[in-house]
Amino acid sequence: MADQDPVFNIQRVYLKEASLEQPNSPAILLEQAQPAVEINLGVSAENAAEGVFEVTVTATVQTKIEDKTVFLVECKQAGIFEIRNVPEDQMGPVVSIACPQIVYPYLRGNVADLIQRAGFPPVHLAEINFQQMYEQQQAAQQAESSPIITQ
Repeated sequence: MADQDPVFNIQRVYLKEASLEQPNSPAILLEQAQPAVEINLGVSAENAAEGVFEVTVTATVQTKIEDKTVFLVECKQAGIFEIRNVPEDQMGPVVSIACPQIVYPYLRGNVADLIQRAGFPPVHLAEINFQQMYEQQQAAQQAESSPIITQ
């Protein structure tokens, strides 16, 4: 019976990809205006093997002064998780909430460090409520799949 117990193990957390671009340097660095900051986050999951999943959290941070990019950072932090004997209806929350919550702090640190090493004040990504994000995605998917009745 012990073979049927749920299993959740972190195999590895790693920086999958990181890039930094400063396409308008050095001229843009002499600007006195305060740049606008845009941050986008995403979560994806892939079945890497039987009972093994790779969950990736991606952050894109772009700063601009008017229409010119000061810097653009794209960073992907991933984790490999062993998830077995979890009921199917609970897999979505485990992969979309629990796993990103583990990976995200590493992503935050790497993004802040990369930006600071580029010579800018670090950008600290805000805490994310992955449960709320998951629930919003589920609601959006249900709204898309609901039949539209017109009269």
